Amino acid sequence: MIVQVICTVCFLAVNTFYVSSSFDFLKADDMGEINQTLVSEFLLLGLSGYPKIEIIYFALILVMYLVILIGNGVLIIASILDSRLHTPMYFFLGNLAFLDICYTSSSVPSTLVSLISKKRNISFSGCAVQMFFGFAMGSTECLLLGMMAFDRYVAICNPLRYPIIMSKEAYVLMASVSWLSGGINSVVQTLLAMRLPFCGNNIINHFACEILAVLKLACADISLNIITMVISNMAFLVLPLMVIFFSYMFILYTILQMNSATGRRKAFSTCSAHLTVVIIFYGTILFLYAKPKSQDLTGEEKLQASDKLISLFYGVVTPMLNPIIYSLRNKDVKAAVKYLLNKKPVH
Repeated sequence: MIVQVICTVCFLAVNTFYVSSSFDFLKADDMGEINQTLVSEFLLLGLSGYPKIEIIYFALILVMYLVILIGNGVLIIASILDSRLHTPMYFFLGNLAFLDICYTSSSVPSTLVSLISKKRNISFSGCAVQMFFGFAMGSTECLLLGMMAFDRYVAICNPLRYPIIMSKEAYVLMASVSWLSGGINSVVQTLLAMRLPFCGNNIINHFACEILAVLKLACADISLNIITMVISNMAFLVLPLMVIFFSYMFILYTILQMNSATGRRKAFSTCSAHLTVVIIFYGTILFLYAKPKSQDLTGEEKLQASDKLISLFYGVVTPMLNPIIYSLRNKDVKAAVKYLLNKKPVH
């Protein structure tokens, strides 16, 4: 799986080089003429041309967004109010739930508006905000998933040292570093992308300001963007996945060494929810970037409507599944949620 992710990172780099090569034919005179028509906003095509699908999709996305807000909101409240969930694992889970709410809220509302009102334009600053939140939340989630895998490794492989290694100071610091690193990475990527001049074509064949689609519209050298994106992908995709992979290799080895069948089942159950989320998260990334997605409207390879749907589902379905998976696969979370739902208000 690590090899697949590394290949995906390399493919993203090649895909970005493809974007860069499309500007090689521009001569100095052409650039001088184009620079006079710098764009101030972008046009997101979305599902234009499929009005019936837009109506159906609006209803589906709206329902899923409400589930995301309610499901992740309940998880956050439960992890705060129930003392039984005041552990590193549930602290990371609460951070993950908050992250999913922030991520979807940065793009889903504008997508819903475009689907129902046909308003498809987005300002330059609005596009920058979408790109920032997309990078920040995606990078932070990768690191949080890695931290959660390390937490499970310590809990199962070094249970006696777990309170010392995963002290409150340690896991709060780990989460803080994840958020800070993701934010810094997003600031760098967004600033490097939005500093470029955009001229002539302002059509983004996507639902949101996806980085490769935006870079394709730039009329300048994007070599620096390519380098930083490759470094970012290695740091925020490959390295956390390596931590996850080796953590679960040690976990699996430790579980197989257990003599008690009950102990093995308990150990597997504590890891199954996190492992399911990891598979869904990285699996969809691999699927989405297995081939070039960001093509302009007049290009020979047009972005298929099905590809757009898959991409949008990735941004909505995955955050929706996270609280469902953790609620269904974890007795403590289910007990905490039931307690909160059945708790009577004090008059």
